[in-house]
Amino acid sequence: MRPTKRPLLLVLSTATERNPKTDTRGVLRLSMDTPLVEGIVGDHPKAVTVVLSVVGYVVVVGAFVVPSFQELFPRLSLRAVNILGHAIALVNSITVVLLCVGWYWIRAGEVKKHAAAMISSFVLILIFLSMYVPRVAGGGTKEFVLESSYSWVPLWEWIVPAYLAMLAIHILLSILSVPLVLYAISLGLTHTPEQLRTQTPHKRVGQIAAGTWIFSLVLGVVTYFMLNHLYAWEFVAA
Repeated sequence: MRPTKRPLLLVLSTATERNPKTDTRGVLRLSMDTPLVEGIVGDHPKAVTVVLSVVGYVVVVGAFVVPSFQELFPRLSLRAVNILGHAIALVNSITVVLLCVGWYWIRAGEVKKHAAAMISSFVLILIFLSMYVPRVAGGGTKEFVLESSYSWVPLWEWIVPAYLAMLAIHILLSILSVPLVLYAISLGLTHTPEQLRTQTPHKRVGQIAAGTWIFSLVLGVVTYFMLNHLYAWEFVAA
């Protein structure tokens, strides 16, 4: 007896229904019923967080102080350094907006929108690193100078220590936020909303991570604006 052939439309419909990450047209969507990522990240989120954090620290430190690592990047002109600096500030500003919106959405119970905002923020941080590391390793850094081409900008002596204090807090919070952000993202990608609420510290870790991340980025944008648009600077090549 020959097997019965089902209509092609029915076969496609059934196949689509079996995939929880697609809608009825087979388009990829953000599913809340199953984790977006499975495997070693979900099995060992803390270990993955530690490994990725160490890698990130090593790359950034290498860009500043390891000549052999700096030689891996092309030499950048001052113009290129300035363009990357402006792009980095723009990326960080957008990230702040996304983080604040994501925080608002989770408090409003909009889980999908929250997840999309936080994943987008994480992607932007990766874009930031892809510009920041070559800029520092292949170009150099700028040092703050208490001078200005604008007569209305104050030149009080305490401006310099205030700038350095904000920069130091920005750097410290950036260092502290790396493992927190990675752990929160790892949990968010590898658990369903129900699992996140009942089986993980995602809410507590996420609040601390987002708070430190936002504060760090805001200080970074403020110091960028002071250094590049209000006051003078001296360029130190890598």
